[in-house]
Amino acid sequence: MLGGIGVQELLLVLLVVLLLFGAKRIPEIAQGMGKGLKEFKKAVRDVKEEVDYPEPSSKPKIEKKDKPDEPNQG
Repeated sequence: MLGGIGVQELLLVLLVVLLLFGAKRIPEIAQGMGKGLKEFKKAVRDVKEEVDYPEPSSKPKIEKKDKPDEPNQG
């Protein structure tokens, strides 16, 4: 089935998870994992867009002063 995991092993793992976390806690865990996965996919998509379509970078303007600053002591 999944990389050598059979149906019996999968049911055993699900039973252990149910015993450890309880029936009420499992939907909360799944919801949290779903939100985390959604945020991760959004971040990956944003980074990919930034790499594929970079915004033109604005170079900082260098202003020339009329007279140089006096040296600081300290």
